[in-house]
Amino acid sequence: MDRSTDLQVGISTPWDLPSLSPTEQRRRLAAVADAGIDHVFTADHVSFHDGTGIDGLVRLAALSGLEPRLDLYLGVYLLALRHPMVAARQIATLAELAPGRLTVGIGVGGEDRHEFEVCGVDPGTRGRRTNAALALIRDLLDGETVAGDGEFYDFDEGRILPTPKPAVPLIVGGRSKAALERAGRYGDGWLAAWCSPRRFAEGIEIVESIGADRAPDWRHGLQLWIGVGTDVDDGRAQVSRRMAEFYKLDFEAFAKYTPTGTAEQIAEYLYPFVEAGASTLNLTPCGADPHLEIETVAEISQLLR
Repeated sequence: MDRSTDLQVGISTPWDLPSLSPTEQRRRLAAVADAGIDHVFTADHVSFHDGTGIDGLVRLAALSGLEPRLDLYLGVYLLALRHPMVAARQIATLAELAPGRLTVGIGVGGEDRHEFEVCGVDPGTRGRRTNAALALIRDLLDGETVAGDGEFYDFDEGRILPTPKPAVPLIVGGRSKAALERAGRYGDGWLAAWCSPRRFAEGIEIVESIGADRAPDWRHGLQLWIGVGTDVDDGRAQVSRRMAEFYKLDFEAFAKYTPTGTAEQIAEYLYPFVEAGASTLNLTPCGADPHLEIETVAEISQLLR
């Protein structure tokens, strides 16, 4: 089976997009679509480390109207910070405006415990809370009437109409055993990060085994940063500073799982993941300028296909 023929490659929201005028924003995203990149994706944080953040669904709603040729991917939504009724309504509304273009990745976060505390959520419950909310959202987006789980959400007769058509894929992100179990039980696929090709293949096997009774149209993916440069060292210099600033950690914690260099070098790193079953690649490029970042992601996509 040639998995590369079904491969979808996305790029993170351009770093400088919020600083551009609406006209320039459209031009930048048009350049992404013109390059043959399939979708744009965004992270989601309410108040990360120093208070910075992005409301992922709000950002995708804005992007949806700027360039209709691009699909939209949320990677990943911190569902435990939202009530499932509100989250389901927001997903359904965006899906109605951009039918067939939206994929929602869901994760538990946890890199910053304070982010949960300021939202009134016990960080120690984020996994169980996410499971409960995800199960409710699946039913709500299928048009079912639901009641709260009784532990985190106490309500009756909850319903969301209209339901998205086509359905919105719900992809579960994370590296832990609990994340793999969550993906198998509730997800349409698994979104991996910071792992080897061997671990990626093992994770897919676990997810699909747990979800064998549901057997959705599995959509597994890999999300990672890449350093774009003339060689490995140049690419590393480009990506290391941005990653350290974002995660508030030394780059060495991520170096093993962050490909750097030319498009050819990065594609060579990614190819084993495609062979192992990745149908989606979400790439956050860090390079000398935005146009080079777009060109490199487009070239990686072409090489892998």
